[in-house]
Amino acid sequence: MRISIVGTGNMARGIATRALAGGHDVTVVGTERSKADALAGELGGSAKAADSAAGDIVVLAVPYAAAADALAAHRDSIGDAVVVDITNPVDFSTFEPLLLDAGSGAQEIAAGAADPSKVVKAFNTTFAGTLVEGEVSGQPLDVFIAGDDDGAKASVKELVEDGGMRAVDAGPLARARELEALGYLHMALQEPLGTSFSSTVKVVA
Repeated sequence: MRISIVGTGNMARGIATRALAGGHDVTVVGTERSKADALAGELGGSAKAADSAAGDIVVLAVPYAAAADALAAHRDSIGDAVVVDITNPVDFSTFEPLLLDAGSGAQEIAAGAADPSKVVKAFNTTFAGTLVEGEVSGQPLDVFIAGDDDGAKASVKELVEDGGMRAVDAGPLARARELEALGYLHMALQEPLGTSFSSTVKVVA
């Protein structure tokens, strides 16, 4: 698949690393082309930089506060691609979760998308460093997925599993609210556990 990743930070690097490991074509898109060029160069392989986001899947690997602008900036080039929202709506000045009228950040993004059904929540409970490795303590990462379109979720599941991780279908996009709460909890536990963002959330049965 052709994967565009909007963002040049640590999460963009982590998700791009898994996508490349799965044999997918990766394009990095940044607000500054020089940063996109630099990240693509670090990633190597088929990674390249571009000024617009297009492909089969477009990952909005940006903070919550920047997600709506990122979507708006690339709406025309995104077309009918699957849009992946990785954000956790948190006020980082107080480190408190934000209460959103839409229910979740993903539902806000869907409201602004050309095709709301193509928006999928994923990767918000995984940390950047663990994504680069694809595992924690020898265990593959669980990536929770929520969305309203089965085809869109199937594409994201393929991306996840090709990268050596386990996709867990959490249900419709409305479940993004619970996934964002889980993502916030995972972040909040880092200091008391002393795990320095090297842990993962995993379902064991």
